[in-house]
Amino acid sequence: QLQLVESGGGLVQPGGSLRLSCAASGGTFSIYSMDWYRQAPGKQRELVATISNGGTTNYADSVKGRFTISRDNAKNTVYLQMNSLKPEDTAVYYCNGRVRYASYWGQGTQVTVSS
Repeated sequence: QLQLVESGGGLVQPGGSLRLSCAASGGTFSIYSMDWYRQAPGKQRELVATISNGGTTNYADSVKGRFTISRDNAKNTVYLQMNSLKPEDTAVYYCNGRVRYASYWGQGTQVTVSS
């Protein structure tokens, strides 16, 4: 069973940057596709970015050109580099690890974009 722990959230001004990390343990990290989701207050959880076990990436239209997902299989970690942050990026960010038969979630990390 995969355990996931997010870190790197915080308070940042509009236009600023943050890098989120999600450290995995308890499974063979390299076989998992990894996703970042976010959930703002009063809204449904939405998919932000995904990276396959082969390294293929996809992004929500709202973050294309600003966010970059990457993974380091040697460190069992997936990252989300967030640039040009906007107030509407404020949310709890979750990572998810999935294979065909299972899906695992981290506990989330808060990102607040405000002046």
